[in-house]
Amino acid sequence: MESVRLADTKNWIILIFVFLFVLDCFVWSEIVFNGKNKNPEIYFLNVGQGDSELIVLPNNVKVLIDGGPANNKILENISDVFSHFDRRIDLIVMSHPQLDHFGGLIDVLKRYSVGVFIWSGIENNTASFAELEKTIKENKISQIVLREGDKIKYQGDYLEIIYPPKNLSGVKNLNDAALVLKFTSKSATALFTADIGKKIEDYLVKRYDLKSDVLKVGHHGSKYSSAKEFLAEVSPKISIIEVGKNSYGHPTKEVLARLADIGSKIFRTDKDGIVKLTFDNGQIKIFSQR
Repeated sequence: MESVRLADTKNWIILIFVFLFVLDCFVWSEIVFNGKNKNPEIYFLNVGQGDSELIVLPNNVKVLIDGGPANNKILENISDVFSHFDRRIDLIVMSHPQLDHFGGLIDVLKRYSVGVFIWSGIENNTASFAELEKTIKENKISQIVLREGDKIKYQGDYLEIIYPPKNLSGVKNLNDAALVLKFTSKSATALFTADIGKKIEDYLVKRYDLKSDVLKVGHHGSKYSSAKEFLAEVSPKISIIEVGKNSYGHPTKEVLARLADIGSKIFRTDKDGIVKLTFDNGQIKIFSQR
């Protein structure tokens, strides 16, 4: 009987050590990979044929821009990026109400605590958009409509909305009403162009200093976006194309050639997975899953 008890005791000791070892590894992983960041980070999420970007400002303040299509990939991506205990997203920005940009936001709004939902005020008469609106109301999430000239500031970093104009009316193409945002920190700048085409690019070239270190390439690399003149003005060191399997030919050879001509380093979520950029002392560090 004593030998049996001794064996049981040894088993319990082993189990306790295994538990403590696993717990220790988990705690350290939380500290190393999910501790509070001192500098801005941008994640270009791999959501398939759609757009979703996550800006993490100092002290883990999170801004999610779009959520890709309704395919659950956004939740998988966020689980890869966030701590297991982190269920807070401070701001969600919807660039425009097309399903490949807002579909995944419905699940995010149901799963996470969201501070404020930001959009342009342009609606879409679809069942999916109605579900999005219903989810926002059911979860009592505050909504703010922003347009050209508005800014979102946190400490020394800010997001400037440079399109669409406040007097926008009678829009027929939702892509031409998408929010375009320029992110500025003390270390770098990034331009988020949603699905805008050449017409809107020309508008922006005439009105703004578009030069940016990072470009979220417009409309998944469509040949009708990223015109030569626009790219020359932005002159990005790094260009990210968010794209998945599609029948549109995205990204097109024309856009890839134009980006190569300006010497921009190209990353694609369909080939590189989640692309993470960190900004620190004027330097941009790039990480990808592949």
